[in-house]
Amino acid sequence: MTHAPASVRSRRFEPADIRVSRVGFTLVEVLLVLAILGVIAAMALPNLIGAQKQALIKSTRISISTMEQACKNHAIDHDGEYPQVARDEVINLLTNPGQDASGKATSPYLEKVPKDSWGSMLFYEWPNTKRPNATTPAIWSSGPNKQNDDGGSDDVNNWSETGPSWPPPTPRMIIGTAEPIDLE
Repeated sequence: MTHAPASVRSRRFEPADIRVSRVGFTLVEVLLVLAILGVIAAMALPNLIGAQKQALIKSTRISISTMEQACKNHAIDHDGEYPQVARDEVINLLTNPGQDASGKATSPYLEKVPKDSWGSMLFYEWPNTKRPNATTPAIWSSGPNKQNDDGGSDDVNNWSETGPSWPPPTPRMIIGTAEPIDLE
């Protein structure tokens, strides 16, 4: 019987030599990661929601601009006169203008009915009573609450540079302070 060299021979393991392999995470580690993710989400979510609301307002302003430009083009073709009819009739005039004086079909000023970002039709008024000495029609959206406030409240319009007071400015708080601090 041949003996293996001493380096190859199995050695006897003592209990202190046995190492326990650990697989997975402890409950405390998982809860700590979840708490950190919750804090990050709580800080980021309000900013993301505010950005989406502002994007909807900007998109509505573009729809209003498009309708305003279509009204200007209509006025150019009609001796500088804007349509003095109800909103539905204006939309019909801009999307289906009919024929010119010579009987030739006129291309539409708008390809489709303009709507705001919340799916509502835009409002139209000419003569414009919303702005003194106005040279263009008043056009506005009923805003996110979908209630026509005649261009006020959260409505988005073409006569106010500042836009709606929606969303209302929210003060940002720094944790550990009692007073809001404006970080912008």
